[in-house]
Amino acid sequence: QVQLVESGGGLVQAGGSLRLSCAASGSTFRSQAAGWFRQAPGKEREFVAGITWGGTRKYYADSVKDRFTISRDNAKNAVYLQMDKLKPEDTAVYYCAGGQVAGRSGVEDYDYWGQGTQVTVSS
Repeated sequence: QVQLVESGGGLVQAGGSLRLSCAASGSTFRSQAAGWFRQAPGKEREFVAGITWGGTRKYYADSVKDRFTISRDNAKNAVYLQMDKLKPEDTAVYYCAGGQVAGRSGVEDYDYWGQGTQVTVSS
């Protein structure tokens, strides 16, 4: 059973940066694709970024392309999301997830989820 724990969220001004971390327990996570999703109040959970198990291929939503960077360190069993040039519309709870196929944008495509970390961007 894989458990995921996110950290690194917080309050930041527009234009600032945050780095989210996702720590996984369970060795199988190293062999799985990973993704970041976010959910703003009153909205559905949406795909933000995805990465293959080896970290060689990365996928991004158009809304975060060129601002966010996903990475992973399989030695540490962790996935990261570097968020730069943050905008107020990036405000949401951010979730880490593990699945079988990288880049899938559907919530149903992922098997494991963390509890989420709040990111708030002030204008």
